[in-house]
Amino acid sequence: MIDRLILNVFEWAAGHSDEGRYSPVGIAFHWTMAVLVVFQLGWGWWMGRMPVGGDKVAAYEVHFFVGVLMLVLALARLGWRTFAPDLINDADKPGWESTAAHVTHYVFYTCLIGLPLTGWAMVSATARDQQLTFLGWFDWPLMPMQTLSNPMLWWIENAAEWMHWGLIVSLILLIPIHAGAALKHQVIDRDDVLHAMAPVVPLPTRRRTRWQRRYRALEKQVGALASGLWRRLPIRSGPRRPAP
Repeated sequence: MIDRLILNVFEWAAGHSDEGRYSPVGIAFHWTMAVLVVFQLGWGWWMGRMPVGGDKVAAYEVHFFVGVLMLVLALARLGWRTFAPDLINDADKPGWESTAAHVTHYVFYTCLIGLPLTGWAMVSATARDQQLTFLGWFDWPLMPMQTLSNPMLWWIENAAEWMHWGLIVSLILLIPIHAGAALKHQVIDRDDVLHAMAPVVPLPTRRRTRWQRRYRALEKQVGALASGLWRRLPIRSGPRRPAP
């Protein structure tokens, strides 16, 4: 019975993919994670400027709680994308934009999974005698670092903090790139990419616009410039042979 239920769920998701849209499950994952990411960035910035005290400790508990929730949702979304039928739309057209979109998604997953893990590592290295809780609801274990020496714990905490900040910066850079690419698909390309993830956004009428012509012309110019620079690189020309 469970196998049949799972099969029906995947067939239901495939029906949405065949229509060029993400399933409601995929859409819920996407927008829930988007809200949590924005919340965490804003909350973390505000939390870092709070004076030391009970309020800051409580703010850290909220930050940790949302981080673990993001980790669970990111892994669940990754599992859903692994087993549910993948959507094929205009973003999958051959070219550099499709490659860039796939790379962006991989980096997003690295950030969404890496940020909670590095935060968990920092807490585990510095508060190994403190019991973590989900806002007092239930206990959450620390990473197994209790037997490590203090110098090793300090090294882990420092490395995890640097990685945490690096992932935050990467995420801050990726968000406007991702949002700008979605708007470009809607306004310039006038395709189904944004509509697939946000069905409330109307599907644009397919027609060429002056913005599309300008973008294509700029794309050709940049491509020609990049191709010319690539051909002039020393590694492309190879070592020069001495004259006889």
